[in-house]
Amino acid sequence: MTAEADLSIRDRQDRYWAPGDQLLWRYRGNGTDAVHICRPVTVVRDDAELLAVWMAPGTECVRPVMADGTPIHHTPLTSRYVNPRATEVVPWRGTGVLKLVRPGEPWSVWLFWEQGWRFKSWYVNLEEPQRRWSGGVDSEDHFLDITVHPDRSWRWLDEDEFAQAQADGLMSRDLAARVRQAGQRAAGVIRTWGPPFRDHWQDWRPDPAWPVPALPADWDRPAR
Repeated sequence: MTAEADLSIRDRQDRYWAPGDQLLWRYRGNGTDAVHICRPVTVVRDDAELLAVWMAPGTECVRPVMADGTPIHHTPLTSRYVNPRATEVVPWRGTGVLKLVRPGEPWSVWLFWEQGWRFKSWYVNLEEPQRRWSGGVDSEDHFLDITVHPDRSWRWLDEDEFAQAQADGLMSRDLAARVRQAGQRAAGVIRTWGPPFRDHWQDWRPDPAWPVPALPADWDRPAR
């Protein structure tokens, strides 16, 4: 092995987080650099094939709301994306979420459980390929999603939001076409039961010694 190749391997290894490390999983507002979703998570696995992180129950998270504090999904769709917004910090009230993403892939896969670790579903979140930085990963949500049930049946989600985002100018026609194509590729992985669906992540459990990560005061700091 040449010295250059050995350096390249070590450089890649230096960029990986270790299990138990804490980082931020963030989304920017569509078409902006402003972070409007931030979720502290704990690293489960990080390598050349996959980043897996755990968002524990009770985690303090940042989410967008309308400027008057109304929850986004309580706002009519026709005004949801055009009226002013703000952010709020709230604890994650559901059971924990395991999030999986492959480098460069325009979607992430989330696993949900009911109480008592009864597996509920996978959720495919179509999004911009994630950008890694020293404090975590950043992306931009692309509205369209897929839910996948334990019996391997699946269906599209949020097609109304996807259409409204285009009507309101948050997505160009070209970007919308690319997102739809990405969704079709993700659907192909589901049909063939490729990774991560075949990898038995639903049987995974977090280390009970892991503390719930805190939300830092500078959660919206620029990626670097």
